[in-house]
Amino acid sequence: MSDNRQPITEKDVLYVAELANLELTDEERARMVKDLNSILDYVDRLNELDTSNVEPMAQTSDRYGIDESKAGTARFAYAMREDKTGPSLPREVVMENAPETDGAFFKVPKVIEK
Repeated sequence: MSDNRQPITEKDVLYVAELANLELTDEERARMVKDLNSILDYVDRLNELDTSNVEPMAQTSDRYGIDESKAGTARFAYAMREDKTGPSLPREVVMENAPETDGAFFKVPKVIEK
């Protein structure tokens, strides 16, 4: 572990789990502490590598695109399509298929309690 990084603690895992509205068992919390510290240790190891002679690679499209006669995103033109609107179902038909509705909107269970 890097000298300038504090290890992830169970308190940290509990804080993030609360933010994400996750309930973790004791075993899951312990595993998360171990796994997150392992990931951060690996990142510390990667940060020790000398990359001064490695050219930056900000765009991958020129390297991995299909049409080599073109540059940039034009190499992926085969995968692009025009964004078109189309007909949609009438609201009444959609609402008939909803499990619960107020007539204008779907009714769904509350998922955020805080």
